[in-house]
Amino acid sequence: MNMKHQDEKVYPKEWACQPVAKPLLAVCPVPGSKSITNRALVLAALNSGNNPIILKGVLQSEDTEVMIQCLRDLGFSLNVNWTASEVIIQSPLAPGKIPAAKANLFTANSGTTLRFLTAMVSLGQGNFRLDGIERMRERPVADLLDALKQLGVQADCEKSNGCPPVIITSQGWKSAIASIKAETSSQFLSGLLMAAPFAGLNVEINLEGQVVSQPYIDITLAMLRDWGFQIHQANSRQFLIQGGQEGRIREYTIEPDASAASYFFAAAAITGGKVTVPGLGKNSLQGDIHFASLLGQMGCQVEMEQNQTTVIGGNLKGIDVDMNAISDTVMTLGVTACFAEGQTRIRNVAHIRHKETDRIRAMAVELGKLGARVVEFGDGLQIHPGNLRGAAIDTYNDHRIAMSFALASLKIPGMVIKDPGCVRKTYPDFFEDFEKAIG
Repeated sequence: MNMKHQDEKVYPKEWACQPVAKPLLAVCPVPGSKSITNRALVLAALNSGNNPIILKGVLQSEDTEVMIQCLRDLGFSLNVNWTASEVIIQSPLAPGKIPAAKANLFTANSGTTLRFLTAMVSLGQGNFRLDGIERMRERPVADLLDALKQLGVQADCEKSNGCPPVIITSQGWKSAIASIKAETSSQFLSGLLMAAPFAGLNVEINLEGQVVSQPYIDITLAMLRDWGFQIHQANSRQFLIQGGQEGRIREYTIEPDASAASYFFAAAAITGGKVTVPGLGKNSLQGDIHFASLLGQMGCQVEMEQNQTTVIGGNLKGIDVDMNAISDTVMTLGVTACFAEGQTRIRNVAHIRHKETDRIRAMAVELGKLGARVVEFGDGLQIHPGNLRGAAIDTYNDHRIAMSFALASLKIPGMVIKDPGCVRKTYPDFFEDFEKAIG
């Protein structure tokens, strides 16, 4: 059993490479989806009971290792084989039960881990504390706690500021109806939806206000249904879930990460090359696969088949786009826009100010270093390409900033990425895979 942790991987303080001399031609496999992996870990833990569940294609990264450790701290058994990308999960109790009556869970800077587990442990009988690094203590969670209070759970922020640390004291869900806002994060609703089938009563969840990142809610719903859980939608904003359910899946395979694929698709666009990512196609659960369609709008040729997607670069032009549904790829598009003719406007992504960093502010600053003229709005950016130059990029401990700005090195000499090790959060081998792709 290979138990090597990604924090044992040694990264340089800075990363740099020379621009490519010709269009990129490559087939670029990417690792399993972080979003699907962490959902699958939660569903498998809750549904396993005395019958183990096998997860295949599991992503090894900081976020997934944090989730695995937290589940162990809650009393679940997880047998991890990173060489095979496989995890076997089993609970000592019946499905839907939390083995531990008390736990102090460290979630690092993993939003999925903190938010999903906040909902999950509310099913338990006991006291639970969830915390993370300093940035996590700035990331909002109050809307999820408000919904749990409606369900009869004592759910509070330790500092009464709407952010972690979170304290959950629960004897299970006692009320049947809750309303929740998802305008800050779709993960609040996803956490509730994954916990609800295991509650001891039938539950009605109502969605209030604007919804961000709808495709991630769609991933949750698709996975629940694939696992055999009955989720009835009276309409797009009301979910009726029968309590005490058990899923039918004993083995589940996680598809490749569409957000990670965006960097390789963009590499084809920037260099005028051709990149194929296998395992992601028309049937993908992930909304971020549609980043390829944005490249199509910019002038690329996109060939999406059942089980692979290919992007062929063309003459790029700027676009005006609402990226609320695929906001994890804002940074990828922002860098790509520097190589297009005309301005690019990215809209309706105000919620990404509450991610690993304020991503709108960070992109405005770092794109400016490259020579682009950037106008920052409350909900997005307007990017005007300029005379581009190399720069040392600050990454703000944000994996997506690091991976996106690596793309600039394809055409701009003198690019340096500081703290490249921040990619361990979701794609620890990104720079090795990137260098392999460009030869």
